[in-house]
Amino acid sequence: MITAPCIVASLSPLALLVACGTESDRPILGLQAHSFNYSAWSDPVNVGAPVNSSANDQSPTLSKDGLALYFNSDRPGGLGGFDILVSRRACADLTCPWGQPVNLGPLINTSGNEGGAELSNDGHLLFFQSSQTGGLGETDIYVSRRANPKDDLGWGPPANLGPDVNTPGFDVAPFYQQNVEGGPTNLYFHSGADNNLLAEIFSVAVNRDGEPLGPAVLIQELSFPGRPDGFPSMRADGREIFFNSGRPVGGVNVNDLWTSTRQNVHDAWSPPENLGPPVNTQFAEFQPDLSFDGRTLHFIAGAPRGGLGGFDIWMSTRTPSGN
Repeated sequence: MITAPCIVASLSPLALLVACGTESDRPILGLQAHSFNYSAWSDPVNVGAPVNSSANDQSPTLSKDGLALYFNSDRPGGLGGFDILVSRRACADLTCPWGQPVNLGPLINTSGNEGGAELSNDGHLLFFQSSQTGGLGETDIYVSRRANPKDDLGWGPPANLGPDVNTPGFDVAPFYQQNVEGGPTNLYFHSGADNNLLAEIFSVAVNRDGEPLGPAVLIQELSFPGRPDGFPSMRADGREIFFNSGRPVGGVNVNDLWTSTRQNVHDAWSPPENLGPPVNTQFAEFQPDLSFDGRTLHFIAGAPRGGLGGFDIWMSTRTPSGN
């Protein structure tokens, strides 16, 4: 059993690293927490090549339409240590193969490390973390914008989110919650002085352009003192959250995926529960990403679980109860 607090952190400072709505968001609000109460996650499968490689492939983010998968990798041919890439497929069916990943290019990727890509539901905003020079700390969160939500290479110059979000330490793994119900905060991320034992999950309000509206606050009910918590990913209705944590299970510190729910977006989160098998194993699981419809969960696991490289992207699915 792996007891190290943060295996991926040994690869690089970014390796462990991850408003108002629109009419198109409204149908998903019917997916309440009870819709999944009696559903179970399928046995995870490795996403396979060409998304996974012999390198470290991490921080998966599926677009709302399910046709684009953003992730970061340290595979050869990049611009820095870790770069953000995107793979596309012709349909959202799970049998549709992913195409050859494309590097997002020098406006997004630098000679440093980039990762933790997160798309807004409308496809116009890209949040991500970067260790590029000129930031406020070891790793900062940035936002880039594009006019055409189908143009994966059309991202504009990134803007640093500034001191309401970024600190002298590691600020990583942004998740943007965009739905019609709003709520007090809508950008989630994790932050820590060492990106390891001190990493905790925070949230902050941002406007439709991705600009912070006030200082970030710690989400106390998701915090476990002295153990790392990070990579939040939320269901589209804001009532279910997934994250990875190094908190103990059976008295042993492990790196697993955890989940929590709430009745509405203004409530506190319930006590987190371990996602359990078959998603979690005796090995380490990190970096969950939940699809817009709440049915597909991507995450990463290291070589001990199997796969093509150091860290690979895996996928599990579920069906709402009654379907």
